[in-house]
Amino acid sequence: MFGLGTPELLIIFAIAFLVFGGKKLPELGSGLGKAIGSFKRGLHDVEEAGRDVKNSLPGVKEVTEIRGTVEKARKITNVLR
Repeated sequence: MFGLGTPELLIIFAIAFLVFGGKKLPELGSGLGKAIGSFKRGLHDVEEAGRDVKNSLPGVKEVTEIRGTVEKARKITNVLR
């Protein structure tokens, strides 16, 4: 998790406890959890909208297939070298 170990997380938690106090920390954690969930849902919606746009544009599917074929050919030529 971002290269943070247990000692680092304990220090961060202790500082947060000193700054915000014991009563405010559960509220902050809940708000942070909701914000992360909302961000993930929004990101999923954007990705889904991008796929819809990609699939609805004429010729995009064909170009994607050709791109895949070109990538396969590049891999084969790299193996043969």
